[in-house]
Amino acid sequence: MIRLAVAGAAGRMGSCILAAARAEKDFAVAGAFERPDSEHVGREAAGVRIAPGIEAALENGADVLIDFTAPAATVQHAKVCAARGVALVIGTTGLSAGEKDELRSASRKIPLLLAPNMSVGVNVLFRLVAEAARALGPAYEIEIVETHHRMKRDAPSGTALRLAEVAAAALALPESAFVCQRQGETGARKPGTIGIQALRGGDVVGDHTVHFLADGERLELTHRASSRDNFARGALRAARWLAGKKPGFYGMQDVLGFQT
Repeated sequence: MIRLAVAGAAGRMGSCILAAARAEKDFAVAGAFERPDSEHVGREAAGVRIAPGIEAALENGADVLIDFTAPAATVQHAKVCAARGVALVIGTTGLSAGEKDELRSASRKIPLLLAPNMSVGVNVLFRLVAEAARALGPAYEIEIVETHHRMKRDAPSGTALRLAEVAAAALALPESAFVCQRQGETGARKPGTIGIQALRGGDVVGDHTVHFLADGERLELTHRASSRDNFARGALRAARWLAGKKPGFYGMQDVLGFQT
């Protein structure tokens, strides 16, 4: 039985993860928490009371914490988990390079898994995009378009950025090749660039399309999420895989057994 704690328990993803965990026979919800000033503190969720912060949520012990919160909070949670020996699954997006470095530091003490998207389908898409980029080569120009609900705080999405990263790695392009905005007299599209565009509106859970465009044809690879349940299932799959692992910095590609 894996003892699970959930950060942001009253949020969109936190509540989905708690509901999904209760349906799994190998998980026991050991703790859940929100910010100390949240109106949800003290309320019941998945058989436990929502605690005012991570320390209180881990009092009864936990094997793994799942965190879909905000960058600064996630970094703080990682420090606490590292001190207490709790494995950590992170789905938080919008992390800066410095914040990722802090997570890597924590991963020297605990197994830590960071993924911009926990969907199994999206992680297969990462693999397909890398293979397509290598096979098609630089003659095909790459544009990435993502769409999310009106409440999403960061843009481009972490998933879109990761799609750009895997395509860039396959073509040996630097991250400076990413073009996230076009306005005014931009001139012709520059060779060796990857465009990333973000759309926001409605209640869209998450759509991502990678366009490979050349003279006379184009290839499009698309993933559309219609429910957050698949992200929750992926996070639990990651937690199940991570429990008991050695300290290290992992990703969903490791969970799925893909060679990197």
